[in-house]
Amino acid sequence: MATVAIIDYGMGNLHSIAKALEYVGGDTRVWVGHDPKTILRADRVVFPGVGGIGHCMDELRRLELDAVIVEVAATKPLLGVCLGLQALLEFSEENSGTSCLSILPGKVRRFPSASLDRLSSETSLKVPHMGWNQVHQEATHPLWKNIPQDSRFYFVHSYYADPANPENQAGTTFYGAGFAAALAKDNIFAVQCHPEKSQQSGLTLLSNFLEWDGQV
Repeated sequence: MATVAIIDYGMGNLHSIAKALEYVGGDTRVWVGHDPKTILRADRVVFPGVGGIGHCMDELRRLELDAVIVEVAATKPLLGVCLGLQALLEFSEENSGTSCLSILPGKVRRFPSASLDRLSSETSLKVPHMGWNQVHQEATHPLWKNIPQDSRFYFVHSYYADPANPENQAGTTFYGAGFAAALAKDNIFAVQCHPEKSQQSGLTLLSNFLEWDGQV
């Protein structure tokens, strides 16, 4: 029986994503926890999270999960979700500046209060960016299988990923300006949205992840 481990470091609504994976997973065993050995034995790993990046990194280091995630990222399919995407980058502006896992090159920046688009009729952006928005697929990837271009996903975030390598940008969303909604490299795929809250498109993405062998 295939297994998927959801990393629990005390930050995130893990019940929702576990139930969504169980719903689409068939015979896949879904495990939630922070035991490093169990995580490393799993066939696939989900790295979720909500909240502040400073507390996230403190908890990952306290539980000795930072090195575990680095190893997972090098060896098996890894899905980052929301804060789990941001933590994969090098640095975040949140919490007066926070060093992250440095698995993917790039930084995490805060949405400005003023509109990023000078031609927009909007004079300001509401922060956090919350609700449904389109994701434009920038590259063909197994996790986009059977998901129509510009499908809507559910977002809740005040910070966004700014990858250093444009080739890692698998999907973009517009909110005042375009930002990276999905990152991909080798056996890593990460999304800023919450697929477990994104109805059919989100369930399809999770189902694709459970079928993915990490090859692109």
